[in-house]
Amino acid sequence: MIGKFAVVPGSRLVAMAVLSITILAGGAAVAQDAQSQPDSTQQPSTQSSPQQDPSQQAPAQQGAQQPANPQSGSEEASPEEITVHHRVKPKEYKNWNFNVGGGASVTSGMTKNFARGGGGVAAAGVARNFSKYFGFRLDFQYDNLPLRNSALLQAQATGANSHVYALNLDPIINLPVDKTWSGYVLFGPGFYHRTGKLDSSTAVPGGICNSFFIWWGRCYANSLPLNGDFLTASQNEFGYNVGAGVARKVHSNIEIYADFRIMHGNHNNITTDVRPITMGVRW
Repeated sequence: MIGKFAVVPGSRLVAMAVLSITILAGGAAVAQDAQSQPDSTQQPSTQSSPQQDPSQQAPAQQGAQQPANPQSGSEEASPEEITVHHRVKPKEYKNWNFNVGGGASVTSGMTKNFARGGGGVAAAGVARNFSKYFGFRLDFQYDNLPLRNSALLQAQATGANSHVYALNLDPIINLPVDKTWSGYVLFGPGFYHRTGKLDSSTAVPGGICNSFFIWWGRCYANSLPLNGDFLTASQNEFGYNVGAGVARKVHSNIEIYADFRIMHGNHNNITTDVRPITMGVRW
């Protein structure tokens, strides 16, 4: 009995020891599994973090590029680029032109009866251009009117001189052909002051005026002045002028020109008609 009781507790003790070792071993394994599971869960998080870096880096890159964008925007809005994209086209004309020239005139109308053509011409002018095609031009012109021999016979004079001072204000239409040649047309009002002087005359004061003295402008009631003041002439006339010309550029700012005009003045049905031909330089 005693031996049986001794054997039984020993076997139980062995079984209980084995069970305890098994339980401890299982608990250790469970503990190791518990420790290994956080590591395994942490590994995916660490591995997923590189996968999330591109998405996280994209805002960072955008934030890093933001300073560059304002700089590029400022470059687009810089005055230098504005001037490049919106560069003002240079003018193809000058605001002001000046001209001087000379030539000869041809007479017509009533003037042709008493003055011959070929008298000298001197001219100077200035033009204010408002565009490539349009402007205003002011010209001063001197025309010599040498009297015909038939006119001197009517005046009973041995010699004389006569001339016209003209002032013309014209709209001018410019007609560019190419970079070298151009043309122009002008027309407008004019003021003409004709003067003259007879060297001497044997005409009788108070005598009847002939056609020359009527044109000369010294007749009163169809008679010569009694005081003998008919040797000089002074006539103011208003009228018009029409003309056209061509110009050729010989330098960047210099042109030579030639033009022809018709000038007509009238006062009390006494007229002055000349056709000056002028050549000169304008700049």
